[in-house]
Amino acid sequence: MLDLLPDLFDAHSAQLQLIFLPWRSFGGREIFWGEIETVRCFRDNSKVKHRLAEPGNGKVLVVDGGGDLTQALLGDMIATAAVNNGWAGIIINGAVRDVATLRGLPLGIQALAAVPIKTEKRDLGEISVTIELAGVKLKPGMMIYADANGVAVSAEKLALPDAFA
Repeated sequence: MLDLLPDLFDAHSAQLQLIFLPWRSFGGREIFWGEIETVRCFRDNSKVKHRLAEPGNGKVLVVDGGGDLTQALLGDMIATAAVNNGWAGIIINGAVRDVATLRGLPLGIQALAAVPIKTEKRDLGEISVTIELAGVKLKPGMMIYADANGVAVSAEKLALPDAFA
């Protein structure tokens, strides 16, 4: 297994911000990166489902669920749609479910925890907005990089280490 973030920080520390949250990897891809798209929602994953049903073109959806761990904002069906629509990954400030199935998908998934309870569908939330996670502002169009070492963002696309280029 290769590590991306240590090499990126060695080469681009001035351009990167680490998001200091206790991320856990749930997807079949441990290392992933891409242009950021955002959703802000709380205990309602309607907007997550809507956005991941659209073409992802290698982007990473960052979901600010307020850190809530009582209901999962992502499960197997929505994650499968993300794979089918070309998303590189999903990062959730909140919880996921269907963990065994998520691990088998070719998708990067980072979240805070797992919980077996689904959300209600009330069509609440916002798409393509600036969000803030652990003091780091994330805007659509920025770049995000994730591996077992954590999650980091940059304003622009960075040159990747040779092992990932």
